[in-house]
Amino acid sequence: MAKAENAGLDLVEVSPNAQPPVCRIMDYGKFKYEQSKKAQEARKKQTIIQVKEIKMRPRTDVHDLDVKKRRIRQFIGDGNKVKVTVRFRGRENAHPELGYALLKRIVEEMSDIAVSENVPFKQGPLMHTILAPKKD
Repeated sequence: MAKAENAGLDLVEVSPNAQPPVCRIMDYGKFKYEQSKKAQEARKKQTIIQVKEIKMRPRTDVHDLDVKKRRIRQFIGDGNKVKVTVRFRGRENAHPELGYALLKRIVEEMSDIAVSENVPFKQGPLMHTILAPKKD
């Protein structure tokens, strides 16, 4: 403790459970500052992946489908996941195979840039699948 006081530094306990306990002489304020800077730099470099959602109906027309596919490509290109949802209303509920075929077609057309995380599944009046960017 006297050495640390003479040097104008702090005596910091590094490993209290060791036998004997390990201490280090350092400037604790500077150490805390460097730790916060490292944490801030790590937060800056991390990527946040969002899940975007594209909604459509089983009878969505060809041109509208092309617009939706273009948006999916844009979202995947930005590094986000895309949840593709087909909503069934009324008598459309009697034909889930139409929605399944639509989702399967979209997954096949996006296979060059994306991979499906799960098989399309129906949950109430909705059918979903999630597309994620391919790993290089």
